[in-house]
Amino acid sequence: MPIKTLLERNALFIAVLITVLIAIMSLISLKGVHILKTQNSDKYGHFLTYFILGLSWLYAIKNPSRKIFINYLIIFLIICYGIILEVLQDILTTYRQADSYDIIANSAGVIFAVIFYNLLKKKIS
Repeated sequence: MPIKTLLERNALFIAVLITVLIAIMSLISLKGVHILKTQNSDKYGHFLTYFILGLSWLYAIKNPSRKIFINYLIIFLIICYGIILEVLQDILTTYRQADSYDIIANSAGVIFAVIFYNLLKKKIS
């Protein structure tokens, strides 16, 4: 129970922290960082990252009376966030470039996070 209480008390902080970390990791050079590379592994990483980001914001912002609106708002804002980061990679860096497939993977991750979160909430309730 203490971990659940700690998570609930800090959910907004955790969501903001994840959001900031994604921005930093999206804009810094990862040259020299050796990540297991397989075909499309980058897209899986984008999907998983935005899935976690979506879950963190859904958990942080619980509003049962406006659940559908909040879900759509979170999807919209996080997708916009991912698009903005892709554009910034292209504009602000010489070692990164915008990729429309990254945007698709990011968007899919957020949408699946909402579906997963809602299914989980139904199971628990």
